[in-house]
Amino acid sequence: MNPLRVIFRTDASIRIGIGHVMRCMTLANALRERGAECRFICREHEGNLLEQIRQRGFDAYGLPVAAELAEPTGSDAKQDQTQSAWLGSDWATDAAQTKVGAGETVLDWVIVDHYALDARWERAIRPICKRLMVIDDLADRPHDCDVLLDQNSYRDQDQRYQGLLPKQCKTLLGPAYVLLRPEFEKAKQGLRTRDGIVKRVLVFFGGSDPKNQTRTVLAALERMNTLDISIDVVVGHSNPNRHSIQELCDQLPSVTYHCNASNMAELIVNADLGIGAGGSAMWERCYLGLPTITVVFAENQVRTTEDVAQLGAIEYLGSTDSLGEDDYERVISSLIANPQRLKQISDAAMALVQKKTTRLVADEILSFQQQSSASYPAHGTSPTFEAPT
Repeated sequence: MNPLRVIFRTDASIRIGIGHVMRCMTLANALRERGAECRFICREHEGNLLEQIRQRGFDAYGLPVAAELAEPTGSDAKQDQTQSAWLGSDWATDAAQTKVGAGETVLDWVIVDHYALDARWERAIRPICKRLMVIDDLADRPHDCDVLLDQNSYRDQDQRYQGLLPKQCKTLLGPAYVLLRPEFEKAKQGLRTRDGIVKRVLVFFGGSDPKNQTRTVLAALERMNTLDISIDVVVGHSNPNRHSIQELCDQLPSVTYHCNASNMAELIVNADLGIGAGGSAMWERCYLGLPTITVVFAENQVRTTEDVAQLGAIEYLGSTDSLGEDDYERVISSLIANPQRLKQISDAAMALVQKKTTRLVADEILSFQQQSSASYPAHGTSPTFEAPT
């Protein structure tokens, strides 16, 4: 039997962050373990992860960033302008370049994880693949796909995609389908029971940390004079301030600096309190029960972060646009002084995420290959959309 052929279309950059690529690599690893051949197509934005993808053993094809973008016209002009800024291209050019990067062989799957792409791009890609999967969490645009994965928790998650998907599209919704690396499942097996006493703090604001919240938190911790607490600071290669942060960490007692940490699960397990951003990393911390002070960098993170906070699984501090040293110092001091509150957050976080996660997603993809193709649209055609409600 020929191996499953899968292409991932996703991007990382200083502006976008690294979460989309990281969760796609997690799924690619799970599929590769089941015999699939996976390839990535990513645009060469500043802060891209093409080299890291190749280091993980995957083929990665780079797309150039357009020097100038044509002014979009028509009814979708405003949306197209926003998308082009994130994409580094217009959607039609991106689709054409993706087809070139895919090569001549018909693919079993194209998996796209990109806020700047929608049903128009997906319809253009249909002729080169048998199945198409979308990873999304915005629910703000139509999709032409066979499977949609939204791993976030929303109070209205069953209604969010009504009218945006084909009738026969299978939806994988909620934290049961969070894409987590195997190291997290392994770490959970021997996870200690947290007692709420803070002896170690983990600071991680994602791969790029565009508002440099890491420095702000370090300043707050320095003011608190927490000499009896060890602090792990994690930054990514795409963080433009990583060198200055390393210099600051070297000057502070009890602070350990990590760049592009490969042992994130271990760092989460060892910590008693986390400070970080919403998004994919939030689910890693919830899965391992780390009570975390959580902030958001962008509007698209607000809804799910607020909903998770409503469930008591994080301590939500708000948007980084309005946060300073005083805000962090206040909430850190309050939580350190309240072990019972930290234990409650930890228990609520653990209850949110199931044990199998990534394996469930990989199994769903493989199950399509075992079903009769007659049950699904023929290769190169677009499914019928539900009427908007």
